Amino acid sequence: MTGLIELLDTVALTADVPALGLAAGEIGAVVEVLGDGAAFEVEFCDRDGTTYGLHTLRADQIVVLHSRGKSLQRASLLG
Repeated sequence: MTGLIELLDTVALTADVPALGLAAGEIGAVVEVLGDGAAFEVEFCDRDGTTYGLHTLRADQIVVLHSRGKSLQRASLLG
């Protein structure tokens, strides 16, 4: 799955991350790809565009919401 996540992708958390104060379903943007793509810096903003979190997350903690004009297919996301 790590090959599917790229810089500037819109992603959502797949599970709660209590240590960071984040809940499953929160939406953020990938602002940095770390190492071999196993981890990502994700920025979370409120409706006004104010950042409320910038966290390093593993690839298995997030899922891509937009695929640059290609239709999303559940099988490819689980893949």
